[in-house]
Amino acid sequence: MPALAAAIVLAVSFLPQFANAQTYTQRYSQVPIPGRGQEIDYVGDKFEDPEWSFVHNMPKSSSELNDRTYGPMGYSKNRRWNEGPMRGQPDFMKVIKTPPGGLPDSKGALQISTLRSGIPNNNTNTVEQDDLIMNVSSRLGTTIQAHELPSCVVRVYLPEPKLWENRSGPHFGIRLGVRTTIQEQRTGLFAMGSKTVTEPYWPGIWVHFRSETSRNVETDSAYLKIRGTTRGNDFKSKEIPVEQFGWWTFGMSISADGQIHYFGKPGVENLTMADHLSSQYPYGFKAERMSSFFFNICNNNNGRTWSTPFVIDDPSFYVANATRIQQLVQRKVDYENRRAQAAAERAEKQRQARAAAQEAAKQRQAKAKPQTATKQR
Repeated sequence: MPALAAAIVLAVSFLPQFANAQTYTQRYSQVPIPGRGQEIDYVGDKFEDPEWSFVHNMPKSSSELNDRTYGPMGYSKNRRWNEGPMRGQPDFMKVIKTPPGGLPDSKGALQISTLRSGIPNNNTNTVEQDDLIMNVSSRLGTTIQAHELPSCVVRVYLPEPKLWENRSGPHFGIRLGVRTTIQEQRTGLFAMGSKTVTEPYWPGIWVHFRSETSRNVETDSAYLKIRGTTRGNDFKSKEIPVEQFGWWTFGMSISADGQIHYFGKPGVENLTMADHLSSQYPYGFKAERMSSFFFNICNNNNGRTWSTPFVIDDPSFYVANATRIQQLVQRKVDYENRRAQAAAERAEKQRQARAAAQEAAKQRQAKAKPQTATKQR
């Protein structure tokens, strides 16, 4: 009995440590690593089509700045990208040969640059931004629920320092469009209580540059900032020395509790937990749904200075609990295949009708042609 009692006491003494270890393991496992789960290739892009192009439909929209949305808005011909209605589209997008050190099978990547950010025809000489939106909810026809554990991954090429726009500050953003619901006080003379409203917000990772031409900066470098804290503030996360310029892999994910998780590493290898930068509830919100993955390109809006020429490759979308999304995608693919088949059948019938009409016309001409008498010898 004494030995048994001692064993029980010993076991009980380990319970707090075991509980702590279990809590740590659970917390660790609750951070979804971007790129895990099922890739939904119905959205995203590989940039391997040599005919890839973007229809700009200028002037660009600027509703965040002046409440003006100019339609129709810009879009890519493969219908996977569109202009942002709040801040417009980058002025230059072109598929180029993948810069050295990229993904092994990649032959093409997308260069993004802008000149006239901000309100069209209004040079402000301040840093402004344009948006390139990867269609997620609009292409799938649904938002992605937090419990489905969505994530996005992209490779971004940071060019050599001499190609950066010569200013210190934000140059490029990797962002998610997410939504939550909040209680908002009713307004008006006789308004009472609160109402439930949808609140969009846009967490992200910002690439900042330090130019050696700026005061108190000895050498060019870059660093990452995370958006954001529970108060919505950006905070510094990771330094990027010049030696690490080149390809980087970035990712963001949403866990079932509505937390946003940020990842980044030099190179193009898949992300792991070692690349975890931070986990946050930006603005104190818990994300309920995801709608988009997008990129910001910034410059000094003076009408003369082009932004830094960033390059992106293989922006991809993943869902860990993917049953609903896979079923939805399959229905969309089946529908598109039926439409394509019906269009092909219509085109074939039209071709046959044209051929029959041409043959009938030839026969009528042959019958109408006068017969030439044969001269007898």
